[in-house]
Amino acid sequence: MANEILIVDKDISHAKALGIYLERKKMNVYSAKNSDQIFKLFDKINIKIVLADPSKSDDKIISILKDIKKTYPEILIIIMSRPEDFDYCMAHLKDEAIHYLLKPVKSTALDMALKQAKSWIALNNKLRRYEKRLKVFKRTQNLFQQLFDEVPCYISVQDKDFRLTATNKKFKRDFGDEIGSHCYEVYKHRGSPCEKCPVSDTFEDALSHSTEEVVTSKSGKQYNVITWTAPIKNSLGQITQVMEMSTNITQIRQLQDHLTSLGLMIGSMSHGIKGMLTALDGGVYHLETGLANGDKKRTDRAFKQIKQMAGRMRKMVLEILYYAKSRELIYETIPIEKIAKKAAEDAMAIATKKGIRLKLNISPSLGTLQVDPNWIHASLVNILENAIDACTYDRSKEKHIVKFDVFEMSPDHICFIVKDNGMGMDQETREKMFTLFFTSKGSQGTGLGLFIANRVICQHGGTIEVDSEPGKGSCFKISLPRKKPEQFSNYDYPRKDITQNNAGESLEKTKDILSI
Repeated sequence: MANEILIVDKDISHAKALGIYLERKKMNVYSAKNSDQIFKLFDKINIKIVLADPSKSDDKIISILKDIKKTYPEILIIIMSRPEDFDYCMAHLKDEAIHYLLKPVKSTALDMALKQAKSWIALNNKLRRYEKRLKVFKRTQNLFQQLFDEVPCYISVQDKDFRLTATNKKFKRDFGDEIGSHCYEVYKHRGSPCEKCPVSDTFEDALSHSTEEVVTSKSGKQYNVITWTAPIKNSLGQITQVMEMSTNITQIRQLQDHLTSLGLMIGSMSHGIKGMLTALDGGVYHLETGLANGDKKRTDRAFKQIKQMAGRMRKMVLEILYYAKSRELIYETIPIEKIAKKAAEDAMAIATKKGIRLKLNISPSLGTLQVDPNWIHASLVNILENAIDACTYDRSKEKHIVKFDVFEMSPDHICFIVKDNGMGMDQETREKMFTLFFTSKGSQGTGLGLFIANRVICQHGGTIEVDSEPGKGSCFKISLPRKKPEQFSNYDYPRKDITQNNAGESLEKTKDILSI
């Protein structure tokens, strides 16, 4: 309390008179004769104000006051001094005292000094309370910051412009520490907000929203994430920011790939199987009637039809098994020219039908390649068909061309280049194009073609590099080793994106060969 006051004065009668005056002011007055009494008194009573009369003739009181201030810095000292001692007291105590009064003390001056002292005491008490609360707040803040950082998911806080205002440790590690960047730039490398954005929905209705996305880290790795949002409101209940929490479910999705892709393939191929069975029944019927009538031509045509349908069904079953269980590649030594010409021949019919020129350029004397011819053929055709589709969907040019170049990149590697002058791709599409089920063709695409191509080429120990810009076409560079590589994991699919990696001399060579 601020009502306890100690009077230190050698003039006992003067001290008593001051005590009577202060007691009328409802203050509890104490007095002491020496330093021992003073400090014992401080240990028992919570004294906050000392009213003292030091003198030049006896400097013991000055020393006592300094000891008091040193031991109890929160105590406030008011000095009352005779005019001849006034400067002496100020010189020795300086700002250790809050007020200096002249004796005889005027009541108005004493009242003002006491009032100021009580105000300071009240202010100090308030500051101490705030300091305690601040310590609790800092401990709580540190706890929440630790929880925010250590949560095993990606957390970001975004404003209404989708700019990042806070991110946790896991987010910084995989996506960078770029406060102020747009979330769609960091997560998806887009130049504009996503069409279906849960953060935008939360700003609109103040509710939590969720979505599943494929995002790309700063190292180029892609992650499947489930994202949840939550509004952050100010004291007025207005949404100022939105917290977005994303859980990495990539491993779960990878485990689901085989079963899901198998089901998708069976569904997408059901009509084809039905048609082949119908054709097979027709072939059996023609074979039976040809044998019955002795019609050799009819019998030969029927046998050819049955054989063709059986081959197609065998291939389809192998494709299903390829996803149901990891399938070992059946390597053969094949002339490179034969592989390229067969793929170009199969793609030529589609290109011609759509009015697109397909140009094949094979370097001479390329020799042979150890590959699984069926799967490499299917992969090359998929990439050629993708280039043809890119030209078909492009309305900005009158003439379109797909160039298919084959050359020796090094003594140990053969390079297949497929370049088109079609619609091209943005960075987000480039990063997702080899992802299972991803398609930029809407309902006309299954999302399997390029996924299969990338998987097969990587299983052969090869790589695919992609260079593409919107409106300028795309370039696929497939590199395959001449000989069968050592054991290669069926689930590691390295791919280089030329726009993000330095492809060195091979890229320059590619651009020189394929300039359109």
